[in-house]
Amino acid sequence: MILSFEGMPALVIPGLLALLAYVLAAALPQRAASGVRASLVVAWVTHAVAIAVDTTGLGTGIEGARFGFAPALSVTLWLVIAVYLIESRWLPLTGARRALAVLGATAVALALLFPGEMRPQTLSRWAPLHWVMGIASYGLFGAAVLHAAMLNRADRQMRQPPPRAATSPGTLGLPLLRLERLTFRFVAAGFVVLTLALLLGWWFTQPWHWNHKAVLSVLGWIVFAGLLAGRQVFGWRGRTATRWLYAGAGLLLLAYVGTRFVLEVLLHRPMAG
Repeated sequence: MILSFEGMPALVIPGLLALLAYVLAAALPQRAASGVRASLVVAWVTHAVAIAVDTTGLGTGIEGARFGFAPALSVTLWLVIAVYLIESRWLPLTGARRALAVLGATAVALALLFPGEMRPQTLSRWAPLHWVMGIASYGLFGAAVLHAAMLNRADRQMRQPPPRAATSPGTLGLPLLRLERLTFRFVAAGFVVLTLALLLGWWFTQPWHWNHKAVLSVLGWIVFAGLLAGRQVFGWRGRTATRWLYAGAGLLLLAYVGTRFVLEVLLHRPMAG
């Protein structure tokens, strides 16, 4: 369902402000670091307001949470940017600012165009907790993917010839071991939260249906379990570890965002959960 702007200014205005701030953060030159960060902070705050308004239904006359592929993607990117803004106070993560601003703008724009459906009632009192944990796991794994991407970039820069590496902007000089530890901490935290989300979903969904969402979610869980086991037993790191991380994150992205995109946009079917 594509959003109709008429009659819903409370939903539209915060999203538009966040979109403009993200675009500004992406357009500013990298040398204007303070301006880029300030724009990103403003975008993140207005993005939070947009999510809060959208979740509560303020200004629409309907109470309940809005669900769909775009709102899920929007909340996930908001969580990832929150992690970045906190960590960038202590770590030199400047190389990720523009990419995150572009992704944030894309997520907000999609949420404005495809807001999903309002759900005033749920099938179980545990359903909201299941949804919150599912989105939280998306955010944690998204943060892990962000760290893995920066880790790969820093590793490539270290392998470049000295003259080229010395002039490469971004993550050069980043504490790689610390970044690697952070990556796996986010993976471990995301794995725990995803496990709880799956258990809750299995508990209150009777009978359990092995639909696309369930199968892809369980497959993603298996991949992340394999990654953590490989890290613990075989000491996986570098490209081997990041490939498993990207595969698991891709499966989770397809599990909810992918299936909901197909239902909402391609097939125009109402959501079942």
